[in-house]
Amino acid sequence: MLKQERHDFIMRQINLHNRVLTSDLVQLLNVSEDTIRRDLQELVEQGRLFKVHGGALSKSYHSSFDDSTVYARDSKIIIAKKATGLIKDGMVVLTGGGTTILELVKQLPESLEATFFTISPLVAVELAKYNNVEVILIGGLFSKNSQITYGGHVINQLSEINVDLCLMGTSAIHPKEGLTDTDWEINQLKKAMLAASKKSAVLCISEKLDISLRLKVCALESISYLVTELDKEDTALSGYAIKDLNIL
Repeated sequence: MLKQERHDFIMRQINLHNRVLTSDLVQLLNVSEDTIRRDLQELVEQGRLFKVHGGALSKSYHSSFDDSTVYARDSKIIIAKKATGLIKDGMVVLTGGGTTILELVKQLPESLEATFFTISPLVAVELAKYNNVEVILIGGLFSKNSQITYGGHVINQLSEINVDLCLMGTSAIHPKEGLTDTDWEINQLKKAMLAASKKSAVLCISEKLDISLRLKVCALESISYLVTELDKEDTALSGYAIKDLNIL
């Protein structure tokens, strides 16, 4: 595989999952770790990603104030507008982090009266702009990679709440494998979020459909809503049409 092809592959993985691990890229591309490190360094020098210990991060994942670097932003805005219809006055909502959730917060009606728990400081900052929204940031260890709080303290706090709706993104979703991820801590965190919620909505651009990663979060049956930018009748969603899963 040519260097440019490797770079294109790495950027696609970054755009889809917000982060990549060097060890995963070595296996996926069947090249040496030194080759991947050189590729990542070149992409850093081109200003296309952030390099961190063990891998790299998307530039769009690090700021709620710069929309120019958000991957597939038009699709995420469509998803956000669909998902806002799930949020009603008086509800208690729990959110994860990520660019799609940030787009959703920006689309909320100004008059909304609700309570939001969140594990994302960036999401909390956006929510604080709404006069009638109470914002509760769940504190704990802070992940520089995912820009969210995590760990046992966060999971303990989540076990003590019972919210109406959980809104989260996903790294991958598959008709048979359900929601999956590559990070053990994030995997456990998402399970705790789902357990704390009466209903849950997964916000997902269509490029993440039919992908399965190594750590399982939950089966499709465990979520209430799947929200993509596609029309709900699109054939790409036919494998997700199961009982009790509402496709928006």
